[in-house]
Amino acid sequence: MSVLNAIHVSKAFGPDELFGGISVSIPNHAKIALVGPNGAGKTTLLNILIGNDEPTTGKVETKRGLRISFLPQRPKLTGNRTIWEEMLTAFEPLLAQQAKLTELEHALAESANHGDHDELLRRYGAAQEAFQEAGGYTYETEIKRVLMGLGFKPDEFSRPLTLLSGGQVTRALLARLLLENPELLVLDEPTNHLDINAVEWLEGYLKTWQGALLLVSHDRYFMDKVVNVIWELEFGELDT
Repeated sequence: MSVLNAIHVSKAFGPDELFGGISVSIPNHAKIALVGPNGAGKTTLLNILIGNDEPTTGKVETKRGLRISFLPQRPKLTGNRTIWEEMLTAFEPLLAQQAKLTELEHALAESANHGDHDELLRRYGAAQEAFQEAGGYTYETEIKRVLMGLGFKPDEFSRPLTLLSGGQVTRALLARLLLENPELLVLDEPTNHLDINAVEWLEGYLKTWQGALLLVSHDRYFMDKVVNVIWELEFGELDT
């Protein structure tokens, strides 16, 4: 089953066609690298596939409700959050469950001598089980693992996003996207701003990635380690 299908996609700027006649699918669990010379339109094609740009002709169809996370070449993070707070946004449904658990705990404490205590206890047990199955007791450990894997030190977790360098912003956004665990992860030059240790960590992480992966990279060694399908965009055509 495919998460995304492009059908006869083309892109032109005025009379000049950048590429045309592209029909491709991204299957579940596929790991694909998009390669080609500078100016071939790789980033433009990525943006069309994920819905950030419109094709001149053709269309892109996705699985209903498809969750996509995208790392652009020049990412931005805005707001007054810290690095740690930014990572927590990847777990908003889980944090809502955690808040519900806390509510039920307070209700239980107040209902010890009331008739609805048993019903609250049952609801709390079910909510706690769901929270545990969703990773509620391990998500903070996972945040630390990913941030440290990408080169952040624990004393940097509380640093405001507004104080980060461009390279740190790239690494922070990449960390959040990995933690989001999307069905389709799209990365445009993900090894930019990573040192050798972080590149090696990312290689290992993506090797075990369970969703679909589409990336653009000039790092041939990195691609060889991570992907199993190559798409080559050149002279306006895509060779798959």
